[in-house]
Amino acid sequence: MTFEEFVSTRLGNLVRYATVVTWDAHLAEDITQNVLVRAQARWSRIGRMDAPELYVKRMVVNEFLSWRRRRAAQSIPVTAETLDGFLPATRDLAADHDERDAMLRLIATLPPRQRAVIALRFYEDLAVEQIAEMLGCRTVTVRTHLARALATLQGALPATLVTAEELPR
Repeated sequence: MTFEEFVSTRLGNLVRYATVVTWDAHLAEDITQNVLVRAQARWSRIGRMDAPELYVKRMVVNEFLSWRRRRAAQSIPVTAETLDGFLPATRDLAADHDERDAMLRLIATLPPRQRAVIALRFYEDLAVEQIAEMLGCRTVTVRTHLARALATLQGALPATLVTAEELPR
């Protein structure tokens, strides 16, 4: 597969993925662009891999984490424009919409590594071992980030929304 074919078939997926990781549509586009520029220069090697998309996604996560360090950003403002890509095309019932909006806002307050782990685990449906490989860390580190993120989210939710059946085991 050539680089041009890869970009034409995977660009939308990469930008959506970057948006989930960063929670900022504009930053996601910038990061995706930077990653693709670097990937094009190395495409002769990347294109021969079994899963070039996974490699590029790892580049996206690494770029986001290094971008955050460069910007020294601690919080990302969540606006209606940021949430556009996450809201369904059809209108939710008011209560469902409010709950979804509240959850997205809570996730946006998590530290960047925890947001990245949440995105990889629940949006990409990756196993803890795959996330650890993608982030270049140990599985225990991923589990710690995941546990802390879920504990933060659970603690911030109203008790009426959290029942024993819904808690992860």
